[in-house]
Amino acid sequence: MGLFDSFRKKKLQDGLEKTRTGFFQSIVNTLTNSQIDDDLYNDLEEQLILADVGPSTAVRLVDELRDVVERDHLKTGEQALKALREIIRLEISPHDEMDLTGHPAVVLVIGVNGVGKTTTIAKLAYLYKDLGKRVMLAAGDTFRAAASEQLETWADRAGVPLVKAGEGADPAAVIFDAVQSANARGYDMVIADTAGRLHNKKGLMDELSKIARSVKKASPEASLEVLLVLDAITGQNAISQAQEFCRAAGATGVVLTKLDGTPKGGCILGVHEKLGLPIRFVGVGEKIDDLIFFSATDFSEALLPELPKKEEEQA
Repeated sequence: MGLFDSFRKKKLQDGLEKTRTGFFQSIVNTLTNSQIDDDLYNDLEEQLILADVGPSTAVRLVDELRDVVERDHLKTGEQALKALREIIRLEISPHDEMDLTGHPAVVLVIGVNGVGKTTTIAKLAYLYKDLGKRVMLAAGDTFRAAASEQLETWADRAGVPLVKAGEGADPAAVIFDAVQSANARGYDMVIADTAGRLHNKKGLMDELSKIARSVKKASPEASLEVLLVLDAITGQNAISQAQEFCRAAGATGVVLTKLDGTPKGGCILGVHEKLGLPIRFVGVGEKIDDLIFFSATDFSEALLPELPKKEEEQA
């Protein structure tokens, strides 16, 4: 497990390279090279907003830092940096684990087209297969012509079976068949694609409620998680687009893709606050093993490194 943790930590550090060396490096520099005063707090707030944390989240984080500085009588910028790191860690730490206790454990994956939903499903399958789980996929996006074929290609790469039906088939029926098959054949998990269209709220609620009922009908002992896939590159825009979609769908967690492609990885904090959902996984590259379990500790340490180097130390 130690080796797995260090692998994940290295992947996250590499994936956050653009963010760490961009806006958050400025935050580190500001905190370590400045006195703790109002100007520092104003600069910090501005830099957090630039890092795509979101205005309301940035204001709240700075207010919390100010409270900790006063309460603990912090004197140096490095002490403030350590305090901010801990505030961020607590901010994004999930309160519970995903429920994968069912027989089978069913994970519905939702999100608008273009966020990397199909590849995320395959990467999830690969990740859990690598952990020794028997995983089956379900092609529940029966509305987009190429969705099943695309998922089939990725299922082959991940080395897992796929249950699919013809275009226009009832998604709930496809997922019912997959769950029933997984139950009968002793599979541990079913990861199901869903339509990536922008629904109206009622249409989305009805469709996902029907799928949830079909899961329980196929296997009363199944557990159900609903993961919302968001694109980190679009950051705050993705969050505002997803709010209604997310509430209607009853999402239980978030997968943030393409984190390696943006210097604005601070959007993770905005996602957590605006959607009120835990970040479960992050995508840090294009390869099939580039989806990793999200760790609040690793994330905060990667963004705000423990021992920032000062210029005089490099001389």
